Amino acid sequence: MWKAPLVIITIISFLISAGKEKDPFQWPKYLSEWALFDGELSALKPIQTAIPYDVRSPLFSDYAHKQRFIVLPEGTQMGYHPKGPLDFPEGAILVKSFYYPADFSKPESELQVMETRLMVLQSGAWHAASYAWNREQMDARVAIGGSGQTVQWKDNDGKQQTLNYAIPNANQCTNCHINNGVVKPLGITARQLNHNGTFEEWQTHSLITGFPNNDLFPSMPDYQDPTTGNLEDRARAYLDVNCAHCHRPEGPANSSGLYLQYASQDKHQLGIMKSPVAAGRGSGGRKYNIVPGKPKASILLHRMESDDPGVRMPELGRQIPHQEGIELIRDWIKSMK
Repeated sequence: MWKAPLVIITIISFLISAGKEKDPFQWPKYLSEWALFDGELSALKPIQTAIPYDVRSPLFSDYAHKQRFIVLPEGTQMGYHPKGPLDFPEGAILVKSFYYPADFSKPESELQVMETRLMVLQSGAWHAASYAWNREQMDARVAIGGSGQTVQWKDNDGKQQTLNYAIPNANQCTNCHINNGVVKPLGITARQLNHNGTFEEWQTHSLITGFPNNDLFPSMPDYQDPTTGNLEDRARAYLDVNCAHCHRPEGPANSSGLYLQYASQDKHQLGIMKSPVAAGRGSGGRKYNIVPGKPKASILLHRMESDDPGVRMPELGRQIPHQEGIELIRDWIKSMK
């Protein structure tokens, strides 16, 4: 079993003790105070004891690249869960950094790191906040009220792109991560982690317990890779990752009746020939969320295509349309009989 560095143990102890005071949680001012990276901070080299991971189908975040890892307190393990997020011990830290290579055709080219999001389990509750990186890429400061700055990159077609990147505030973090009134992690689920031998490696290193007695772990395809699933499965995976954190019975958009989880079987709840509850101008004059065979008549696709803050979906986490995702959902709707 690996051991957490002393500085992280000290911070975790401080946060747990802070939970007993009037202020339930206090964030260190700078990311460097967490000692989560080795060497120069902007190199994004996790400490040796970090547990890196990737997800099967990633959330779209304005084309930002992401780095993910977990830090566990010494002597603790994660617990397997077949449906929701994995179970984590008190003091666990989830770390996700968002960055842009200067040239997307050279992913290791000069990086501009925009933010590092942390989720910390303290006193039985998850706390989430983002650290905004300075322009000098020397450190990142906690951004409870949100933040943002301009970023530029050259895309895979060689075109120069510019974006006013937005960092969510703490309330927005909560809005996406709320589940039945409780803040929980999103992407770190069995369905998302069941690839590249992740579970087998974690089990080998005694990092996780509670596996079922069979190998039938939940799974879903990579929506970006046609070899991993058929068109419908990949489209459903896309909606699950990008929309279902709100559009589910336990999520903040539950009153819409539009439920987009990958495992959902109800076609009406999925939006097929379903009228919106209260779309307002977001409907664009359309009557149904999904009209089989007619992408242009479907509200769901209309809102994905929009960059209007009052129309676009998802509401948070993206400012520009995801062209590849739009094409996938358009093709899926076209294929419906």
